[in-house]
Amino acid sequence: MTTLRVRATVDPDGRLRLDVPTQLPAGEVDAVIMVDAPDNGKPTPPRYDMTDLAGKLKWQGDALSEQRRLRDEW
Repeated sequence: MTTLRVRATVDPDGRLRLDVPTQLPAGEVDAVIMVDAPDNGKPTPPRYDMTDLAGKLKWQGDALSEQRRLRDEW
């Protein structure tokens, strides 16, 4: 297996074009491309942490019969 690392540029039209010289013989190959995109300065929105809700529901009733009732609606 051969690992190749190249620096590439994405065109304004959003296309990544690669021209990579290799020592590989001619023929079909499986290529894996991993892209480490640069940080564009925009903060990612925080995902809501629902751990504060864990264990808060007090269930009154039979869970299995309620589940069957909901499935019967389909």
